[in-house]
Amino acid sequence: MGETPGQCGHAALLRDALFQCGKRIADCVLEDTAGVAAMTSAELAHCSSTSEATGEKKKPVFAKKLGFENYRAFQLALARDVMERQPLEISNEVQLDNIPQSLQNILSNKIDEMSATINGINPENLQRVLELLQNAQLVQIAAVGNTIPVAMDAAFKFNQLGMRCITSEISEKNSAFALTLTPQDVLLLISNSGKSRRLNQMAQTARDNGVPVVLITCDRSSPLAQLADHLLISTNREQLITTTDFALSRISAIVIIEVLYNFLLVGRPGAKGFVSRHEGLMAHDKDVR
Repeated sequence: MGETPGQCGHAALLRDALFQCGKRIADCVLEDTAGVAAMTSAELAHCSSTSEATGEKKKPVFAKKLGFENYRAFQLALARDVMERQPLEISNEVQLDNIPQSLQNILSNKIDEMSATINGINPENLQRVLELLQNAQLVQIAAVGNTIPVAMDAAFKFNQLGMRCITSEISEKNSAFALTLTPQDVLLLISNSGKSRRLNQMAQTARDNGVPVVLITCDRSSPLAQLADHLLISTNREQLITTTDFALSRISAIVIIEVLYNFLLVGRPGAKGFVSRHEGLMAHDKDVR
């Protein structure tokens, strides 16, 4: 027989594990799990019409039968059961005076952001981008402002796979290097807004030289998107939480980089061997004694 809506797993287990006196405590827990989670052992003894000794001195007995070290551990388990059965209503608000709710709001939005990004990837388009990256003699990755860390991470990951990949946090250096790219190379740009003047200039230069341009962006109608040969669309829900017109979230762009990395890892010949060699090269930095 299944539990009724007000019953929790730990409370039901308690009732089955104890003798008559302890079962009265369990019945009390089942009737008001949330209330008992906030009770002292003495209050539970009174509520269940058992002696103070049953609630206090013998409390390790029924708690230990359930696998808990003490009454407090059992009490915390009840509280978790209550929380699981009463999920918080998700909204877009983040408030310091309600941190538990706000944490759930942030988590829900980030999960939605990643899910929307993954589900929005077109398999055929992804396949073409992967072929470009696999066959490129060199991949230049460029970003400006807050997306620079994503570009740095992408270059590091692709280098691990044995790909000749370069980036810089200095935009002038990126612009200068883009002038040297050939049609056998790939320019990978990362811009949430797709409105960066610097990246726009790099994309135009690449197109003039016959270099394929791949863009990771949130806006498929942006000026930069019009210059790209292939778009990988990321979803940004940060503005829903901050209630601003535009706010940065790197998570969806990083998710796309992770997608590219994982497919390249299994599709690029020798990639796994390069990863192992790279890890071996870095091993001495992790040897702290």
